[in-house]
Amino acid sequence: MSRKEFDASRMRRLKRFAARYGLTILTDEKMKVLGHAGGHAIRDESFNILFGNVPKPFSASLDDIESWLEANTAPEE
Repeated sequence: MSRKEFDASRMRRLKRFAARYGLTILTDEKMKVLGHAGGHAIRDESFNILFGNVPKPFSASLDDIESWLEANTAPEE
């Protein structure tokens, strides 16, 4: 397994990608303390949550975040 496949590496890469579009990826730290993987959400520059808050806050996985970014930040032609 290469380093680029580690969750921390993927998260850094996704955060850089999201920043190009004025988006921020948030991670719920409290869930990690309880022994569960932290969930994620995406917000825009006006602090509105765009993805990851349904059915509950920070419900998106890292794979969900990556899919959402690819689908919603594609260059327009």
